[in-house]
Amino acid sequence: MVNNNKELPQTSKSAVLEKVLDLEIKQTPLSQLKANEVMIKIMAVGICGSDVHYYDQGRIGDFRVEKPLIMGHESTGQIIAVGDDVKDFQIGDRVAIEPGIPCGKCEFCRTGRYNLCPKIKFMATPPYDGDLTQYITYPADFIYHIPDNMSYEIGTLSEPFSVSIHAAQLMDIQPGTTVFISGAGPVGLLAIFAAQAFKAGKIIISDAEDSRLKIAKKFGADFTINVTNTDIKTETQKLTNGKGVDYVMEASGNNKAESESLLTLKSGGKIAYIGMPAHDTAPLDIMFMTTHEPQIFGVFRYANTYPLAISILQQKKEIAESLLTDFYSLDESQEAFERNKNSKGESLKIIIYPNEKLRNK
Repeated sequence: MVNNNKELPQTSKSAVLEKVLDLEIKQTPLSQLKANEVMIKIMAVGICGSDVHYYDQGRIGDFRVEKPLIMGHESTGQIIAVGDDVKDFQIGDRVAIEPGIPCGKCEFCRTGRYNLCPKIKFMATPPYDGDLTQYITYPADFIYHIPDNMSYEIGTLSEPFSVSIHAAQLMDIQPGTTVFISGAGPVGLLAIFAAQAFKAGKIIISDAEDSRLKIAKKFGADFTINVTNTDIKTETQKLTNGKGVDYVMEASGNNKAESESLLTLKSGGKIAYIGMPAHDTAPLDIMFMTTHEPQIFGVFRYANTYPLAISILQQKKEIAESLLTDFYSLDESQEAFERNKNSKGESLKIIIYPNEKLRNK
Protein backbone atom coordinates (compact mmCIF):
# COMPACT_ATOMS: atom_id res chain seq x y z
CA MET A 1 0.00 0.00 0.00
CA VAL A 2 1.28 3.45 -0.96
CA ASN A 3 0.44 6.12 1.58
CA ASN A 4 3.27 8.62 1.29
CA ASN A 5 4.47 7.56 4.77
CA LYS A 6 1.53 9.28 6.40
CA GLU A 7 -0.73 7.61 8.94
CA LEU A 8 -4.18 7.15 7.43
CA PRO A 9 -7.35 8.13 9.28
CA GLN A 10 -9.25 5.33 11.01
CA THR A 11 -12.54 7.20 11.41
CA SER A 12 -14.38 9.86 9.44
CA LYS A 13 -16.76 12.63 10.42
CA SER A 14 -20.07 11.89 8.66
CA ALA A 15 -23.65 13.14 8.22
CA VAL A 16 -25.79 10.22 9.39
CA LEU A 17 -29.55 9.91 8.96
CA GLU A 18 -30.65 8.47 12.30
CA LYS A 19 -34.36 8.63 11.50
CA VAL A 20 -36.72 10.72 9.38
CA LEU A 21 -35.80 14.43 9.63
CA ASP A 22 -32.93 13.68 12.02
CA LEU A 23 -29.48 14.10 10.49
CA GLU A 24 -26.63 13.88 12.99
CA ILE A 25 -22.90 14.56 12.64
CA LYS A 26 -20.78 11.81 14.16
CA GLN A 27 -17.54 9.90 13.80
CA THR A 28 -17.93 6.66 11.83
CA PRO A 29 -15.45 3.82 11.20
CA LEU A 30 -13.35 3.97 8.04
CA SER A 31 -12.71 0.65 6.31
CA GLN A 32 -9.12 -0.48 5.81
CA LEU A 33 -7.66 0.27 2.39
CA LYS A 34 -7.61 -2.77 0.07
CA ALA A 35 -5.16 -3.42 -2.75
CA ASN A 36 -7.63 -2.38 -5.47
CA GLU A 37 -8.85 0.72 -3.66
CA VAL A 38 -7.94 4.34 -3.08
CA MET A 39 -8.62 6.50 -0.06
CA ILE A 40 -10.28 9.77 -0.98
CA LYS A 41 -10.62 13.02 0.92
CA ILE A 42 -14.14 14.12 -0.05
CA MET A 43 -14.11 17.74 -1.18
CA ALA A 44 -17.70 18.37 -2.34
CA VAL A 45 -21.03 16.52 -2.24
CA GLY A 46 -24.16 17.53 -4.13
CA ILE A 47 -27.56 16.90 -2.56
CA CYS A 48 -29.95 14.90 -4.75
CA GLY A 49 -33.72 14.54 -4.71
CA SER A 50 -33.34 10.92 -3.64
CA ASP A 51 -31.30 12.03 -0.60
CA VAL A 52 -34.14 14.34 0.40
CA HIS A 53 -36.73 11.56 -0.10
CA TYR A 54 -34.86 9.39 2.38
CA TYR A 55 -34.46 12.35 4.72
CA ASP A 56 -38.12 13.33 4.91
CA GLN A 57 -39.88 10.05 4.04
CA GLY A 58 -37.45 7.31 5.03
CA ARG A 59 -38.03 5.36 1.83
CA ILE A 60 -38.00 5.31 -1.96
CA GLY A 61 -40.13 2.52 -3.38
CA ASP A 62 -38.97 -0.72 -1.78
CA PHE A 63 -35.79 0.86 -0.37
CA ARG A 64 -36.35 1.74 3.29
CA VAL A 65 -34.04 3.27 5.86
CA GLU A 66 -34.05 0.76 8.71
CA LYS A 67 -30.76 1.69 10.40
CA PRO A 68 -28.54 4.79 10.57
CA LEU A 69 -27.36 5.71 7.07
CA ILE A 70 -24.56 8.03 5.89
CA MET A 71 -26.10 10.26 3.24
CA GLY A 72 -24.76 11.52 -0.11
CA HIS A 73 -23.76 10.05 -3.48
CA GLU A 74 -22.80 12.96 -5.77
CA SER A 75 -19.17 13.59 -4.91
CA THR A 76 -15.65 14.56 -5.85
CA GLY A 77 -12.44 14.44 -3.88
CA GLN A 78 -8.68 14.11 -3.78
CA ILE A 79 -6.80 10.83 -3.42
CA ILE A 80 -4.71 10.60 -0.25
CA ALA A 81 -3.63 6.93 -0.51
CA VAL A 82 -3.62 4.16 -3.12
CA GLY A 83 -3.66 0.37 -2.80
CA ASP A 84 -0.83 -1.79 -4.13
CA ASP A 85 -2.74 -2.95 -7.21
CA VAL A 86 -3.89 0.52 -8.34
CA LYS A 87 -2.02 1.67 -11.45
CA ASP A 88 -4.01 4.56 -12.96
CA PHE A 89 -4.23 6.88 -9.95
CA GLN A 90 -1.81 8.43 -7.54
CA ILE A 91 -1.84 10.56 -4.42
CA GLY A 92 -3.06 14.08 -5.16
CA ASP A 93 -5.29 13.14 -8.12
CA ARG A 94 -8.64 14.92 -8.29
CA VAL A 95 -11.50 12.54 -9.00
CA ALA A 96 -15.24 12.14 -9.45
CA ILE A 97 -16.76 9.10 -7.77
CA GLU A 98 -19.36 6.88 -9.45
CA PRO A 99 -21.49 5.83 -6.48
CA GLY A 100 -22.48 2.30 -7.49
CA ILE A 101 -20.36 -0.84 -7.20
CA PRO A 102 -21.93 -3.72 -9.19
CA CYS A 103 -21.18 -7.39 -8.62
CA GLY A 104 -19.50 -7.77 -12.03
CA LYS A 105 -20.79 -11.32 -12.47
CA CYS A 106 -24.53 -11.26 -13.18
CA GLU A 107 -26.13 -11.15 -16.64
CA PHE A 108 -26.66 -7.38 -16.40
CA CYS A 109 -23.03 -6.71 -15.49
CA ARG A 110 -21.78 -9.04 -18.23
CA THR A 111 -23.89 -7.24 -20.85
CA GLY A 112 -22.85 -3.75 -19.77
CA ARG A 113 -26.12 -2.84 -18.00
CA TYR A 114 -24.61 -2.90 -14.55
CA ASN A 115 -27.04 -0.25 -13.28
CA LEU A 116 -29.60 -3.10 -13.19
CA CYS A 117 -27.33 -5.40 -11.16
CA PRO A 118 -29.47 -6.79 -8.31
CA LYS A 119 -26.45 -6.83 -6.00
CA ILE A 120 -25.15 -3.32 -6.76
CA LYS A 121 -23.91 -1.42 -3.73
CA PHE A 122 -25.14 2.10 -4.36
CA MET A 123 -24.19 4.88 -2.00
CA ALA A 124 -26.87 6.21 0.35
CA THR A 125 -29.34 3.56 -0.80
CA PRO A 126 -30.19 1.33 2.16
CA PRO A 127 -28.34 -0.54 3.50
CA TYR A 128 -25.22 1.03 1.92
CA ASP A 129 -23.64 4.17 3.36
CA GLY A 130 -23.00 7.23 1.21
CA ASP A 131 -20.11 9.67 0.98
CA LEU A 132 -21.28 12.70 2.93
CA THR A 133 -18.23 12.12 5.05
CA GLN A 134 -14.64 13.34 5.26
CA TYR A 135 -12.95 10.23 3.86
CA ILE A 136 -13.87 7.03 2.05
CA THR A 137 -12.04 4.00 0.71
CA TYR A 138 -13.32 3.04 -2.73
CA PRO A 139 -12.53 0.73 -5.68
CA ALA A 140 -10.35 2.46 -8.26
CA ASP A 141 -12.50 0.99 -11.04
CA PHE A 142 -15.28 3.45 -10.24
CA ILE A 143 -13.45 6.74 -9.95
CA TYR A 144 -12.55 9.12 -12.77
CA HIS A 145 -9.99 11.88 -13.22
CA ILE A 146 -11.40 15.39 -13.40
CA PRO A 147 -9.44 18.20 -15.10
CA ASP A 148 -7.35 20.50 -12.93
CA ASN A 149 -9.36 23.49 -14.14
CA MET A 150 -12.71 21.91 -13.28
CA SER A 151 -13.97 22.79 -9.80
CA TYR A 152 -14.87 20.06 -7.36
CA GLU A 153 -18.42 21.46 -7.34
CA ILE A 154 -18.86 21.14 -11.11
CA GLY A 155 -17.38 17.65 -10.89
CA THR A 156 -20.22 16.54 -8.59
CA LEU A 157 -22.65 17.22 -11.45
CA SER A 158 -21.23 14.19 -13.26
CA GLU A 159 -23.66 12.04 -11.27
CA PRO A 160 -26.99 13.78 -12.02
CA PHE A 161 -25.82 14.52 -15.58
CA SER A 162 -25.19 10.81 -16.06
CA VAL A 163 -28.90 10.17 -15.56
CA SER A 164 -29.77 12.49 -18.46
CA ILE A 165 -27.06 10.99 -20.67
CA HIS A 166 -28.34 7.50 -19.93
CA ALA A 167 -31.89 8.55 -20.89
CA ALA A 168 -30.62 10.02 -24.17
CA GLN A 169 -28.72 6.83 -24.91
CA LEU A 170 -31.70 4.60 -24.12
CA MET A 171 -33.95 6.56 -26.48
CA ASP A 172 -31.18 6.89 -29.08
CA ILE A 173 -31.87 10.56 -29.77
CA GLN A 174 -31.19 11.31 -33.42
CA PRO A 175 -29.72 14.50 -34.96
CA GLY A 176 -32.18 17.18 -36.01
CA THR A 177 -35.07 15.89 -33.88
CA THR A 178 -37.21 17.68 -31.30
CA VAL A 179 -36.73 16.95 -27.59
CA PHE A 180 -39.16 18.07 -24.89
CA ILE A 181 -37.83 18.18 -21.32
CA SER A 182 -40.43 18.30 -18.56
CA GLY A 183 -39.03 19.96 -15.44
CA ALA A 184 -36.15 22.44 -15.18
CA GLY A 185 -34.55 21.18 -11.99
CA PRO A 186 -30.89 20.12 -12.01
CA VAL A 187 -31.46 16.89 -13.97
CA GLY A 188 -33.81 18.60 -16.43
CA LEU A 189 -31.37 21.46 -17.03
CA LEU A 190 -28.50 19.03 -17.51
CA ALA A 191 -30.74 17.11 -19.93
CA ILE A 192 -30.40 20.14 -22.22
CA PHE A 193 -26.66 19.41 -22.43
CA ALA A 194 -27.44 15.76 -23.18
CA ALA A 195 -29.88 16.67 -25.96
CA GLN A 196 -27.29 19.04 -27.43
CA ALA A 197 -24.61 16.34 -27.30
CA PHE A 198 -26.91 14.06 -29.31
CA LYS A 199 -27.43 16.88 -31.85
CA ALA A 200 -31.12 17.52 -31.21
CA GLY A 201 -32.48 20.12 -33.61
CA LYS A 202 -34.98 21.73 -31.24
CA ILE A 203 -35.08 21.64 -27.43
CA ILE A 204 -38.23 22.60 -25.50
CA ILE A 205 -38.39 22.69 -21.71
CA SER A 206 -41.18 23.32 -19.21
CA ASP A 207 -41.37 24.29 -15.56
CA ALA A 208 -43.56 26.23 -13.14
CA GLU A 209 -40.81 28.69 -12.21
CA ASP A 210 -39.80 31.50 -14.56
CA SER A 211 -36.42 31.76 -12.80
CA ARG A 212 -35.59 28.18 -13.79
CA LEU A 213 -36.83 28.69 -17.33
CA LYS A 214 -34.53 31.70 -17.61
CA ILE A 215 -31.60 29.47 -16.66
CA ALA A 216 -32.82 26.90 -19.19
CA LYS A 217 -32.43 29.48 -21.97
CA LYS A 218 -28.88 30.10 -20.78
CA PHE A 219 -28.25 26.35 -20.95
CA GLY A 220 -29.40 26.32 -24.57
CA ALA A 221 -33.13 25.55 -24.63
CA ASP A 222 -34.77 26.88 -27.79
CA PHE A 223 -38.25 27.28 -26.27
CA THR A 224 -39.59 27.41 -22.71
CA ILE A 225 -43.10 26.72 -21.39
CA ASN A 226 -44.43 27.90 -18.04
CA VAL A 227 -46.92 25.20 -17.07
CA THR A 228 -48.81 27.51 -14.70
CA ASN A 229 -50.35 29.40 -17.61
CA THR A 230 -49.74 27.26 -20.71
CA ASP A 231 -50.90 23.78 -21.73
CA ILE A 232 -47.86 21.74 -22.74
CA LYS A 233 -49.65 19.60 -25.33
CA THR A 234 -51.12 22.65 -27.07
CA GLU A 235 -47.81 24.51 -27.02
CA THR A 236 -45.66 21.59 -28.20
CA GLN A 237 -48.13 20.97 -31.02
CA LYS A 238 -47.67 24.59 -32.11
CA LEU A 239 -43.90 24.30 -31.95
CA THR A 240 -43.89 21.13 -34.07
CA ASN A 241 -46.50 22.14 -36.67
CA GLY A 242 -49.04 19.77 -35.16
CA LYS A 243 -46.81 16.69 -35.33
CA GLY A 244 -45.74 16.31 -31.70
CA VAL A 245 -42.24 15.94 -30.33
CA ASP A 246 -39.86 13.10 -31.14
CA TYR A 247 -38.57 12.54 -27.62
CA VAL A 248 -39.56 13.44 -24.05
CA MET A 249 -37.41 13.42 -20.93
CA GLU A 250 -39.78 13.66 -17.96
CA ALA A 251 -37.55 15.03 -15.21
CA SER A 252 -40.03 16.72 -12.88
CA GLY A 253 -41.43 13.74 -10.98
CA ASN A 254 -44.76 15.57 -10.88
CA ASN A 255 -47.63 13.13 -11.40
CA LYS A 256 -49.63 15.54 -13.56
CA ALA A 257 -46.59 16.19 -15.73
CA GLU A 258 -45.86 12.47 -15.97
CA SER A 259 -49.32 11.92 -17.45
CA GLU A 260 -49.42 14.99 -19.70
CA SER A 261 -45.89 14.70 -21.08
CA LEU A 262 -46.77 11.45 -22.80
CA LEU A 263 -49.43 13.29 -24.82
CA THR A 264 -46.85 15.64 -26.37
CA LEU A 265 -45.29 12.79 -28.37
CA LYS A 266 -45.72 12.25 -32.08
CA SER A 267 -46.85 8.79 -33.20
CA GLY A 268 -44.01 6.38 -32.55
CA GLY A 269 -42.19 8.87 -30.32
CA LYS A 270 -40.17 7.95 -27.25
CA ILE A 271 -40.46 9.06 -23.61
CA ALA A 272 -38.04 8.44 -20.74
CA TYR A 273 -39.22 8.82 -17.17
CA ILE A 274 -36.32 10.22 -15.15
CA GLY A 275 -37.79 12.28 -12.30
CA MET A 276 -38.22 10.97 -8.78
CA PRO A 277 -42.03 10.65 -8.48
CA ALA A 278 -44.00 12.37 -5.78
CA HIS A 279 -46.20 9.25 -5.74
CA ASP A 280 -45.43 5.73 -6.89
CA THR A 281 -48.13 5.66 -9.57
CA ALA A 282 -49.53 8.07 -12.14
CA PRO A 283 -52.40 7.63 -14.63
CA LEU A 284 -51.42 7.12 -18.27
CA ASP A 285 -53.71 7.54 -21.26
CA ILE A 286 -53.97 3.97 -22.56
CA MET A 287 -56.02 5.01 -25.60
CA PHE A 288 -53.25 7.42 -26.62
CA MET A 289 -50.73 4.63 -26.16
CA THR A 290 -52.66 2.14 -28.27
CA THR A 291 -53.30 4.63 -31.07
CA HIS A 292 -49.91 6.40 -31.16
CA GLU A 293 -47.57 3.50 -30.34
CA PRO A 294 -45.09 5.43 -28.17
CA GLN A 295 -42.04 3.76 -26.72
CA ILE A 296 -41.75 4.20 -22.95
CA PHE A 297 -38.48 3.93 -21.04
CA GLY A 298 -37.91 3.83 -17.32
CA VAL A 299 -34.54 5.26 -16.32
CA PHE A 300 -32.70 3.67 -13.41
CA ARG A 301 -29.44 5.48 -12.73
CA TYR A 302 -26.89 4.95 -15.54
CA ALA A 303 -24.05 2.80 -16.85
CA ASN A 304 -20.77 3.72 -18.57
CA THR A 305 -21.57 7.45 -18.64
CA TYR A 306 -19.04 9.18 -16.38
CA PRO A 307 -16.26 9.82 -18.94
CA LEU A 308 -18.73 11.44 -21.34
CA ALA A 309 -20.38 13.43 -18.54
CA ILE A 310 -17.03 14.82 -17.37
CA SER A 311 -15.99 15.67 -20.93
CA ILE A 312 -19.17 17.63 -21.65
CA LEU A 313 -19.14 19.38 -18.28
CA GLN A 314 -15.58 20.50 -18.97
CA GLN A 315 -16.81 22.19 -22.14
CA LYS A 316 -19.88 23.66 -20.44
CA LYS A 317 -18.53 24.42 -16.99
CA GLU A 318 -19.11 28.19 -17.12
CA ILE A 319 -22.79 27.65 -17.97
CA ALA A 320 -23.13 24.81 -15.46
CA GLU A 321 -22.08 27.21 -12.68
CA SER A 322 -25.67 28.53 -12.79
CA LEU A 323 -26.79 25.28 -11.15
CA LEU A 324 -24.72 25.85 -8.00
CA THR A 325 -26.85 27.92 -5.64
CA ASP A 326 -26.21 26.99 -2.00
CA PHE A 327 -23.08 25.99 -0.07
CA TYR A 328 -22.83 24.42 3.40
CA SER A 329 -20.26 22.88 5.70
CA LEU A 330 -20.65 19.30 6.93
CA ASP A 331 -21.81 20.58 10.31
CA GLU A 332 -24.62 22.43 8.51
CA SER A 333 -25.89 19.30 6.75
CA GLN A 334 -29.33 19.26 8.37
CA GLU A 335 -29.79 22.93 7.47
CA ALA A 336 -28.81 22.07 3.89
CA PHE A 337 -31.37 19.26 3.68
CA GLU A 338 -34.09 21.49 5.12
CA ARG A 339 -33.19 24.15 2.57
CA ASN A 340 -33.52 21.64 -0.24
CA LYS A 341 -36.83 20.33 1.10
CA ASN A 342 -38.39 23.75 1.60
CA SER A 343 -36.80 25.95 -1.07
CA LYS A 344 -39.85 25.89 -3.42
CA GLY A 345 -37.71 26.24 -6.50
CA GLU A 346 -35.24 28.90 -5.32
CA SER A 347 -32.40 26.42 -4.87
CA LEU A 348 -31.05 24.22 -7.62
CA LYS A 349 -27.92 22.32 -6.59
CA ILE A 350 -26.90 22.41 -2.94
CA ILE A 351 -23.27 21.57 -2.19
CA ILE A 352 -21.94 20.34 1.16
CA TYR A 353 -18.22 20.37 2.01
CA PRO A 354 -17.16 17.48 4.28
CA ASN A 355 -13.74 19.04 4.83
CA GLU A 356 -12.82 22.68 4.20
CA LYS A 357 -15.60 24.92 2.93
CA LEU A 358 -14.55 26.12 -0.53
CA ARG A 359 -17.37 28.60 -1.13
CA ASN A 360 -19.76 30.66 0.94
CA LYS A 361 -23.53 30.85 0.63
